[in-house]
Amino acid sequence: MAHLSARLLLLGLLLWASRVCSAAAQDGCTFLGEEETSSFYQEGDVVLGGLFPLHYSPVSSVTSFQWEPQQTTYDFSARALRWMETMMFAVREINQRSDLLPHLTLGFHIRDSCDHVPVSLRGSLLLVNGQPEWGADSRGAGQGPGSDCAAVRRAVSPVIIGDAASGVSMAVLRTLGSFQIPLVSYFASCSCLSDQKQFMRTMPSDAFQIRALARLVRYFHWTWVGVIGVESDYARFAIQLFLQESVHFGMCAAYVHFYPVVLTQHAVGQLVDTIQGSSSRVLLNFSGESELRSILRECLHRNVTGLQLIASEAWATSKSLWREFGDLLTGTLGFGIRKADVIPGLKDFLTRLGPSHGRQSAFLAEFWEETFNCRVNDSLNTHTHSVSYLDREPCSGREVLGDVYTPYADVSQLRVSYNVYKAVYLIAHALQDMTNCVAGQGPFINGTCGDPKHVKPWQLLHYMKQVKFSTLGEEVSFDHNGDPIASYDLMNWQRGQDGSLRLVKVGFYDASLADGRDLVINDSVIQWPVGKQAARSVCSESCSPGTRVARKKGEPVCCFDCIPCAEGEVSNQTDSLNCIRCSDVTWPNEARDHCVPKTIEFLSYQESMGVVLCVVSILGACASLSVLAVFVANRHTPIVRGNNMELSFLLLLFLSVCFLIGLLFIGEPSDWLCRIRYPAFGVSFALCISCLLAKTMVVLMAFRATLPGSDVMKWFGPAHQRASVVLCTAVQGLICLIWLLTRPPYTNLNTGHISSVIIIDCAMGSEVAFWCVLGYIGLLACMCFILAFLARKLPDNFNEAKFITFSMLIFFAVWITFIPVYVSTAGKYTVAVHVFAILASAFGLLVCIFAPKCYIVMLRPEKNSRKHMMLKG
Repeated sequence: MAHLSARLLLLGLLLWASRVCSAAAQDGCTFLGEEETSSFYQEGDVVLGGLFPLHYSPVSSVTSFQWEPQQTTYDFSARALRWMETMMFAVREINQRSDLLPHLTLGFHIRDSCDHVPVSLRGSLLLVNGQPEWGADSRGAGQGPGSDCAAVRRAVSPVIIGDAASGVSMAVLRTLGSFQIPLVSYFASCSCLSDQKQFMRTMPSDAFQIRALARLVRYFHWTWVGVIGVESDYARFAIQLFLQESVHFGMCAAYVHFYPVVLTQHAVGQLVDTIQGSSSRVLLNFSGESELRSILRECLHRNVTGLQLIASEAWATSKSLWREFGDLLTGTLGFGIRKADVIPGLKDFLTRLGPSHGRQSAFLAEFWEETFNCRVNDSLNTHTHSVSYLDREPCSGREVLGDVYTPYADVSQLRVSYNVYKAVYLIAHALQDMTNCVAGQGPFINGTCGDPKHVKPWQLLHYMKQVKFSTLGEEVSFDHNGDPIASYDLMNWQRGQDGSLRLVKVGFYDASLADGRDLVINDSVIQWPVGKQAARSVCSESCSPGTRVARKKGEPVCCFDCIPCAEGEVSNQTDSLNCIRCSDVTWPNEARDHCVPKTIEFLSYQESMGVVLCVVSILGACASLSVLAVFVANRHTPIVRGNNMELSFLLLLFLSVCFLIGLLFIGEPSDWLCRIRYPAFGVSFALCISCLLAKTMVVLMAFRATLPGSDVMKWFGPAHQRASVVLCTAVQGLICLIWLLTRPPYTNLNTGHISSVIIIDCAMGSEVAFWCVLGYIGLLACMCFILAFLARKLPDNFNEAKFITFSMLIFFAVWITFIPVYVSTAGKYTVAVHVFAILASAFGLLVCIFAPKCYIVMLRPEKNSRKHMMLKG
């Protein structure tokens, strides 16, 4: 049942095709339906078949197959007639050559495909089965039927040049492929045809065109592109390839819209709604002229402006669209297939036509009548388009093609015509190679060769696949798929001063060149639809350096947000996907587009904090030395001599050293300075506290010595006091020595605390050693505090235990406060905390212990007497 349905479908298509381009009916032969007799035919040893879309329907219709289709109105394509004439010209040129096929004559059998699958199928079957002989001359269509079918002579075409459309070519190929009859297309570019064994073409594959289009779109930074195409193999494969290629260049399709072959008003409206509703200003269209007319007409009706049109090669050089849609098409860019600057003799061959040719060929009659809007006497034309042929005035016979413009005679853009020309020469060179074949050395079984007088299609195809030749200065060759090496001209549709169309070459794409050199564009000569530069067409504006792309969930990759780089990171490119982290010694500038060296910081003498601490340290040292000077000057007075004068002098001396140690913490540190700071600090304070400890013990023991029978003071004489100070300090010195020998302090570049700043400070080396130093000072202070506390109730005028107790309380308060502040602080402020702790504790000792004595010595000298010292407080 399925096979029966398929046969009925094919029968219906053939019946319809027989009416579409029919000019006369045939009697006596068993052709089904009405036979189309219009064609170009010339006898030869090898007759080349040709299919060209001489007619096309501006409005498509759907076949229901319930009744015989009605005849469709078709428009005439003068451009396709030029392609037909170019094939005939190439055949005539080869026949006149003595160096190519000198012993073989080429003929042609050229038919109209009407750009329609059923018509093309019927035409192709007629070509490969032969041309009925109607008694016509070598160029005309038949004049009438023969007596019977037995009288029909058939000149079989072993190869067909055609068709123009990819979809039509695919249909013909599927029909003829089973018979191994090769098809050579001059305009079918669909990549779907590349893997067909019986197919070759002089038109580059869409795979090359798509790469060129993708690079073109990327060149102008159009990342948001609308893509439309007709429901056909050509458009579907092309758009699929474009979408795949665009991924590599970061481009996205704003929309992909396929419109039906039957382009109704509703379908056109939906398409234009899609175009208007999108933010994309660039439109890439894969279609032919006929479909494009309806779309442009609706855009014109809705006043759609500002679109940057990108043309596929199917219409990139189609001048016939300009007259009606010039305003919309201005600025269009598209790749046209490689152009021949001139085909010598073709112009004269095309313009030789006159009214008399209209009485020999229906095709030529129709062309003449459409061009001059007149009626040729005895015309064979039965097609009418704009007006009825009965309403036309008779042609005067004085019409001259040179007086009017027609795409037929326009040889300024020989692109498809050049492809036709090369297709004829491809077959001719294949026949020449077949002719030159030596028996026994041929490519077929047992070294046999093909017979050029009786060409078998499959043998001819073998030679065609191997052909390499030169024509008009171009080296023509084909890859393993039968595709030529791609080369395109980038064409720009420009409006001339007189309003006419100027197709200006503004660049080229050559697939044989390396990446980066294959596309060349001259921006300065491009005319744009609006303004003097390329339009912007992006879903999201580019992310400037200093930011990165953040994809929007559920949207194309071209739609994104721009997020500033995180702290410590930069991006120096537009549309950067990631930010780069700066090194440890660099930091982002304000714009976050490059890394700059970090600012170096340390507690210096130039900043206010450093100056204050420096002044306070010097003042503290001066105060200590001043008190020492006062005590030395009053060393014979009871209050000085009675309070361990020697230990007081040592304590004042060491306090001045402690104040000066604060200066070591200010300024840019170095390794040797770091090794001095902390051990000097630890030893100095150990000396001070040791002196206080000795003084406290002396005070306590002195009171006990006054008890009857006590001789304890013999153990606390001056020598013992000095020994205790040295011993207590030696322990601290040993800790510091071990620290310096194992893991000493060193200069550290601190990059972690403040990210944009490198803080030069001193690393402890051994944190354990540092805390041991502090811990030992704390131990001495605790012992001193306990002893002073025990001696607090002794007579006030006799000892200084109460002052030592107060000094130790301040000392503890300072260093207990120091610990959490130190742990929670970093950088130069840690150094400031150190200096503050040193100065505060030193001032505490100086003020609490020596201020009362200085007060008596300097302001109340009457109390500085032994009598007063002996009074009970």
